Amino acid sequence: MKEYLLLFYNQSGNGQYINSPEDMLEDMPKWQQWIGNIAMQGKLVSSKPIEFYGTIVDQKGIQKGSFIQQQILLTGYLICKAESIAEVTDWSKSCPILKYEKGSVEIRPIMPFEI
Repeated sequence: MKEYLLLFYNQSGNGQYINSPEDMLEDMPKWQQWIGNIAMQGKLVSSKPIEFYGTIVDQKGIQKGSFIQQQILLTGYLICKAESIAEVTDWSKSCPILKYEKGSVEIRPIMPFEI
C-alpha cells in the first residue's frame, strides 16, 4: 500500500475560517464519520485540522500570517494508506469539505523515503 497526503482547502473569512459555529457543529459528526470510515479499514495514518496562522521561513526572512491565496486557505490534512490513487479519489468525493462552494481536497502521493 502507498501513502497519500490529502490537503483540505476552504474559503477564508476575515481573520477566521469562514465556517460559522453552527456549521462547525453540523460538520463535526460528518468529519468523524468520514475519517472513521478510513480508520476502520486500517488505512488512516494521521489527520488533524491546522491553525489559521502560520510562519513561512525563506531566503528573505520570516513571515507570519494566515497565507490566504485568493480567499482560499489550507485548513487541515489527512495521511492515509491505499491500494491506489483511485481509491483515495473515491473517498475524497464524499469529503465533508465539499459542502462548501470553495472547499476542495488536494491528493498528493507520498514518496517512500527512508532516513
